Amino acid sequence: MAQNEIYGNLKGIRNSVIDELKTFYDIRLESGQLLIKELAMRMADVTDYINREVSVYISRSGQILAVAVGDDQSVELPAIDGRRGSSRLSGVRCVHTHPNGNPALSGVDISALKNKRFDAMIAIGVTAPDFAQSTITFGMITGMDENEQYQVECYGPATLEQAEGVFFPNLVAMVERILDKQSGSTSLAPSAERAILVGMEYNGGASSLGWTAEDSLEELKQLADTAGAEVVAKFLQKRPKPDPAFFIGRGKVQELALYVQQENVDLCIFDDELSPAQQRNIEQAMGVRVLDRTALILDVFAQRARTNEGKLQVELAQLQYTLPRIMGKGLSLSRLGGGIGTRGPGETKLEVDRRRIRDRIAFIKECIGKVKSVRILHRAGRAKASVPTVSLVGYTNAGKSTLLNTLTNSAIYAQDQLFATLDPTTRQLDLPNKQQAIITDTVGFIQRLPHQLVAAFQSTLEEVVEADVLLHVIDVSHELYKEQSNAVYQVLNELGAKDKTIITVYNKIDKLPEGSGLPERLRREENAVCISAKSGVNLQELLELIAENLKLKSVEENFLVPYSDSAAVSKLHAAGTVLEQEYLAEGALLKVRMEAEQVGEFEQYLQK
Repeated sequence: MAQNEIYGNLKGIRNSVIDELKTFYDIRLESGQLLIKELAMRMADVTDYINREVSVYISRSGQILAVAVGDDQSVELPAIDGRRGSSRLSGVRCVHTHPNGNPALSGVDISALKNKRFDAMIAIGVTAPDFAQSTITFGMITGMDENEQYQVECYGPATLEQAEGVFFPNLVAMVERILDKQSGSTSLAPSAERAILVGMEYNGGASSLGWTAEDSLEELKQLADTAGAEVVAKFLQKRPKPDPAFFIGRGKVQELALYVQQENVDLCIFDDELSPAQQRNIEQAMGVRVLDRTALILDVFAQRARTNEGKLQVELAQLQYTLPRIMGKGLSLSRLGGGIGTRGPGETKLEVDRRRIRDRIAFIKECIGKVKSVRILHRAGRAKASVPTVSLVGYTNAGKSTLLNTLTNSAIYAQDQLFATLDPTTRQLDLPNKQQAIITDTVGFIQRLPHQLVAAFQSTLEEVVEADVLLHVIDVSHELYKEQSNAVYQVLNELGAKDKTIITVYNKIDKLPEGSGLPERLRREENAVCISAKSGVNLQELLELIAENLKLKSVEENFLVPYSDSAAVSKLHAAGTVLEQEYLAEGALLKVRMEAEQVGEFEQYLQK
């Protein structure tokens, strides 16, 4: 290929225009840039002058390899040599103009993209006379379908400034990794996604809740490990407040973009919730998928959901999170390779339009409403039988499931993982006073629990609101157990359950160093007990404390009802559980177990 040669249809083109086109070869792009504004505006200027398409071919190093001129509808493609491996793109991208101002890629553009396996096909919709207002669209090969045909995704329209902010090498690297897997040139066994974690220390962040930014970032690493990511590095930025466009600032994002390219990173996870605009901007600048804390927690929940109700609740939370972001998926290429943040029952809905998502949300809410009705019936049956209920609440991985297993001789899944169990489990609990109760293990809480999850799991969390006694399980061996406890109380406050009777259960005392004196201090707290659910230490003391608190909730009383007042007998049967009934000369004597606050309604029949 001759240097500085102009290809294509040059008939009728003035020498001064050809000389201008030759100067394009002197333009050099930075290796990370998709396109620069200078080149786009000069191409638009020539196109407007000659009313013909102009195309430029750029290598990955940013060198312009060829310049060509077409007619007002198309441009002839010169022969461009590039890589030809089945799992590799050509190493060349094509930038061309559309004189009509429409930046959308045509069928011819997409066909050329596939046939030449360009890194990208970029179209500039020329807007005259202010060429800076021109917009671009670009398409990329993003994988192969079941027939081994290339699939293409188009992105845009975008402004020239936005195009300059796209960090292109990471996008190409991601596509080639996907093609590498799909072509069978590497092992098809799923490998862990390489991720970096990003946190920020600012007023109003995690530190305002009692956590240091470092502690919160460490917890994010546990979440990423649980989701199956390989954490490559953690970054912490300090700012007075978040940047409205890039959260951590444009400069830091550009710095991370270079690191992501060098270390072959697939995923960037932020420790705060990002706005849709921030997520889109960061993805465009870094060229890899970007998740925030909320999306990561939703992904972990998607993995843990087992029951139909749990899957519905997770899908509802995913859709509510996705809805404001559906128009701004940016360059995440989320449908290509799956992975963290794209799993779960809701993943097939991530890229449908808003109307269909709203329809799906309405349908799921209706299904959850039916499940809620069944729960209400079950609770009503337990209330009538005056069966006391106990709910386990606490921070994730505090040992709630292990405690339930130990108290009820059950075998539900319990592991040293965040959110090891998601679906609520109910078992019968035998108390020392021969009384029986129902104990329910609920989903674990976490600091800054996404509000989508609280809303979606409302029917499940109602078990907490309706329980007679709450067992607040705290991992006392954790250095941040106080902050974790505060996070739980914050969620209970949101649920309207902060005034419930709460027994504080300090778990994992066997992990405390000898002579710490902490258990002795904690035991002196009101309605508190120190235990080890795994080794069984002090469980009898816990059971006695539960029984003592439940005595205040339900009582057994004798009522003598005259035969003339048969309606009162019916009301007593409805209000509680009739344990014994005897017919005496003066009336019916009933021994009834009922809620303590209901006794006053039948005080006139009460036998002292």
